[in-house]
Amino acid sequence: MNVQWRSGNRFELLENGEEFFPRVIELVGQARKEVLVETFILFDDKVGQQIREALIAAARRGVQVELTVDGYGSEGLSEEFVGGMTDAGVGFHVFDPRPRVLGMRTNWFRRMHRKIVTIDGERALIGGINYSADHLADFGPEAKQDYAVQIDGPLAGDLREFARKMLAPAKRGLPRLRRRPPPEADLVEPGTGRLVFRDNGQHRDDIERVYRTGIRSATREILIANAYFFPGFRLLHDLARAARRGVRVRLILQGQPDMPVAKMAAGMLYEYLLEAGVEIYEYCQRPLHGKVAIVDDEWSTIGSSNLDPLSLSLNLEANVVVRDPALNQALRESLERLMAHHCQRAPAPSRSGGTLRRLWTGVFVFHFLRRFPAWAGYFPAHRSRLKTISADAFDHSDVGETS
Repeated sequence: MNVQWRSGNRFELLENGEEFFPRVIELVGQARKEVLVETFILFDDKVGQQIREALIAAARRGVQVELTVDGYGSEGLSEEFVGGMTDAGVGFHVFDPRPRVLGMRTNWFRRMHRKIVTIDGERALIGGINYSADHLADFGPEAKQDYAVQIDGPLAGDLREFARKMLAPAKRGLPRLRRRPPPEADLVEPGTGRLVFRDNGQHRDDIERVYRTGIRSATREILIANAYFFPGFRLLHDLARAARRGVRVRLILQGQPDMPVAKMAAGMLYEYLLEAGVEIYEYCQRPLHGKVAIVDDEWSTIGSSNLDPLSLSLNLEANVVVRDPALNQALRESLERLMAHHCQRAPAPSRSGGTLRRLWTGVFVFHFLRRFPAWAGYFPAHRSRLKTISADAFDHSDVGETS
């Protein structure tokens, strides 16, 4: 599909579940014709129940409602939970559902990690927030910090087309063309944005490429908040080069991780980045789950993609890239607030002891980051199937196959 710049949009930043979930319910309630939802995680908790009821109500008043969840992230939903939706007319689809083998899940790789909502092709939401109670502050210390953006305008139509394509049966026998995303524009009017996505076919490195273009274009500032930070070697090198040429580069990473391995992996990169002049802040109030960035005064990106091997080389992901000073400023103010009140700055690297260990760790890490995109081809590359759950006896039937 086309991934063109679209002007004439209005963007609104949404922070955490407190702002995001009520907005989803409000927009679903206003839908006249169609609601499309894609999510990695849907849980049967207070948030999942609210979203479920909103979708059921929309379907009962004649709106076409299609909900797609990931078979790994949303495993274990009950027949009652799903059946109530399908009985009301909600199309319920599961990306790559696979049974457990000896109690172990077998769909570890190439997950559908996107979080998208489209309403009548006119409004859309995209970001990193799943439908689960751990995105609300009252969940406690493990509540996640995250972002989404509401889009009103032509770009919402692109997200609608993209989500519809997931539901269509795969077209066989067509030549697979390698399409590169259009280059970043130097002069783009406010309210302009475009969809950028990653798949395991024609768009394997589009999101990484857009990040790198933004980083290389920076003249004053780069500010990235990313939950799982272990990017490719080229992106890492671009960040260091930007800092060395005088751009202020700041990273907000996990200080209180939901997965300790994520913090450990990011920590292996600290010395290289700090020596280049990159400032690293660890968010310590609760787990960081955001996947956002700003460059200078206009450029920003919000979406589902982490900067780690899973998101950059295996998962199905979707971001928007926006050229809009108002959204850039709103996101900057939120991230500045996190750094001022809830982050601790990573100290400068110590030169004492462990020289040999640091050397070998560095060699291993940078070799891994250089080679992982190629190695990803050796991971299980099953043909991922999208299945729909039928309202008739909770039967499973294939809708189509996507990649």
